[in-house]
Amino acid sequence: MQFIDTHTHLYSEQFNEDRTKVIQKAIELGLDKFFLPNIDSSSIEGMHALQTEFPNHCYPMMGLHPCSVDKNFEKELLLMESKLAEYKYIAIGEVGIDLYWDKTFLAQQEIAFRTQINWAKERELPIVIHCRDAFDEILSIIDEVNDDKLFGVFHCFTGTIEQAKHILDYGKFKLGIGGVVTFKNSGLDRVVQQLELNDLVLETDSPYLAPIPYRGKRNESAYLIHIAEKLADLYQVPIEEIAEKTSQNALEIFNIA
Repeated sequence: MQFIDTHTHLYSEQFNEDRTKVIQKAIELGLDKFFLPNIDSSSIEGMHALQTEFPNHCYPMMGLHPCSVDKNFEKELLLMESKLAEYKYIAIGEVGIDLYWDKTFLAQQEIAFRTQINWAKERELPIVIHCRDAFDEILSIIDEVNDDKLFGVFHCFTGTIEQAKHILDYGKFKLGIGGVVTFKNSGLDRVVQQLELNDLVLETDSPYLAPIPYRGKRNESAYLIHIAEKLADLYQVPIEEIAEKTSQNALEIFNIA
């Protein structure tokens, strides 16, 4: 039984004291692959170092996180684009729009998002979308630019069934399901029950959003097992089926043999 954590920030400073131990623990529990979304210029070195240490397990993406978009975002994007020419990445990510903390740079976030959508299309790579308090803004853009070249994952999906169907109607997107599905009053469990398992991939977003019973603590990729157990309960299938299907979905969307 093997799992794939399609979204984990294992290069985060929160793992500085025990990073290798955390990864080895997850591997021993059946997590075979870890997909690493980039944040900005400050995270690239650590992300690449992880890929060097665990070349058969860690797979990096390249993108500029919306919370890192500020008045200097164009300089950051130039750096990201240069890295895309130098290294092999499995996706453009994580990118999108985040209006939870601050709306000051909404216009810049939209420009950065559109730019990186174009990168994904040009390079035939999936795009990993971060959406927080910005479903209307993001869906409006995707409605405009969606075509058969655009595909990817809506990371950390916590929306309504209507928003889920809107995304899935694009035709080539999966929904990333993480620890929130285990939260008692999130409502995400009821949404997930109305979806097909074929539409989902698993993620932790570690070190953030730890599932029950670790909510409020540092998240780890090993805790993906608790998310899988929740889905097995929701779909009333063996956890082995959750592992097999979500891993197959991940390998297909990220084009990994």
